[in-house]
Amino acid sequence: MSSQVDAFFKNAKNWQAEFKKLRRILLDFPMTEELKWGQACYASDGRNIVLIHGFKEYCALLFFKGALLKDPKRILIQQTKNVQSGRQIRFTNVREIIEMEPILKAYVREAIEVEKAGLKVKLKETSAFKVPGEFQRKLDETPALKKAFAALTPGRQRGYLFYFSAAKQSKTREARVEKYMSQILEGKGLDD
Repeated sequence: MSSQVDAFFKNAKNWQAEFKKLRRILLDFPMTEELKWGQACYASDGRNIVLIHGFKEYCALLFFKGALLKDPKRILIQQTKNVQSGRQIRFTNVREIIEMEPILKAYVREAIEVEKAGLKVKLKETSAFKVPGEFQRKLDETPALKKAFAALTPGRQRGYLFYFSAAKQSKTREARVEKYMSQILEGKGLDD
């Protein structure tokens, strides 16, 4: 058990009973517990398997390679259409967790086995993502921007493409591109 995770659970505004029960289930497995990304994360042999996180409407177990799990109970949820690998099992009360405990343990066991087997989720290539017209125009007009964007890691490229594309109005997309051009030119990702 991690003292950082203890503090995280103790200071959680919501879902304390649910977090406590999920933690007890996960600690039954030979996994290490750490605080990563501000969440309780459980790893096996240094590889992330699952984390516990809470939202306004629900709390969840997030399986990092959930897309590879068999999901016989059809309970895994893809958080958004852009999430390629991770899948959640969501809860709104501790009773649901108690009733699902044997199922949850089976899913955790499978997730550990998937990781031990070295299985990988086939991710879409960055080139498969649409480049918004407003950004494409800037790339065409500014060779240095095009070169800097191409030099970014695929994950950073996708982050920008998702963020620019998420705006509904062209004016907003243009403003976002303008705002982040200097950051791209510096070789930084959206959140760096």
